[in-house]
Amino acid sequence: MMSIKNKVIIIMGASSGIGAATTNLLAEKGAKLIIAARRLERLEALKLSSPDAEISVKQADVTDFEQVQAVIDFAKQKYGKIDVLYNNAGIMPTAPLSEGRRDEWQRMLNINIMGVLNGIAATLPIMKQQQSGHIIVTDSVAGHHVLPGAAVYSGTKFAIRAIMDGLRQEEAENNIKTTMISPGSTGTELFNTINNQTEKKNAEDFFKEIDGLQPEQIATAVAYAVDTSDNMSVSDILIRPTKQSI
Repeated sequence: MMSIKNKVIIIMGASSGIGAATTNLLAEKGAKLIIAARRLERLEALKLSSPDAEISVKQADVTDFEQVQAVIDFAKQKYGKIDVLYNNAGIMPTAPLSEGRRDEWQRMLNINIMGVLNGIAATLPIMKQQQSGHIIVTDSVAGHHVLPGAAVYSGTKFAIRAIMDGLRQEEAENNIKTTMISPGSTGTELFNTINNQTEKKNAEDFFKEIDGLQPEQIATAVAYAVDTSDNMSVSDILIRPTKQSI
């Protein structure tokens, strides 16, 4: 069994919310971290907040495969291996389908689905060669249930479930673990990606009404999955605020 200490862990979408909280928690536990996102200044601040931790910072947009590949290559060159890839980047611009927000839909597909696939494509050859590894993704309760206004967002998250289950089956013989973290309403900057003001207010009101979760709480689930022994793979962790019935 391998603990979190000294594991080489890449976090994509690390600049805020669940990614930042997970960075802080895993840094405390002694992981060797490579954190990536578009907002370099946020990543640098995260690194400064854990001065004793081993953290490397890389700027990357998950929709650009070459940028993702550069992060993976950096980690491999620095440490000679990659233990965990955490695909956390995502957006949630909810709105009714009748509004026809095609640009938003395309952006969601690019980040929420292709962003995850880019991470998998860049990392998988290394993990297959190692005959070990762990790929984690942030899914959502919306990947298990569809709600009005969230049809496309749910569609991207349902797609991730299919992709991750396919990955699990294809790579089981190569000792590669897969985990989906599926949070309910959580207080992150995801709300800021909602451009429909009614939908945004609804999401924020719902979060307050049900005493929603904090990113630090979701980070504990990521740490739990990472801390399992090589022969134990936690496929999906669904985490809801206690008062969230959906």
